Amino acid sequence: MSITSAIVLYAVLWFMTFFIALPIRLKTQGDVGEVVPGTHAGAPEHHYLKKKALITTVVAAVLWAVIAWIILSGLITVRDIDWMHRMPPLE
Repeated sequence: MSITSAIVLYAVLWFMTFFIALPIRLKTQGDVGEVVPGTHAGAPEHHYLKKKALITTVVAAVLWAVIAWIILSGLITVRDIDWMHRMPPLE
């Protein structure tokens, strides 16, 4: 795995983890009962983005380490997911 693919893998994992973490412990203005005029009732009352970003960074780093180890160890290769048999045979 090159450095570019490692960075791309981490970025994809980070954003996927962040989008999963966004709705966790989210309280909307409608839930609290204090809707600010001009905003939607589903708008977050407090979003805790800094804490969620830090948790996301740690979780994504752990996931990245596991997936990078699997790729670098050769446990799963590209040939393992070639279900259509389009790759040439090994010589």
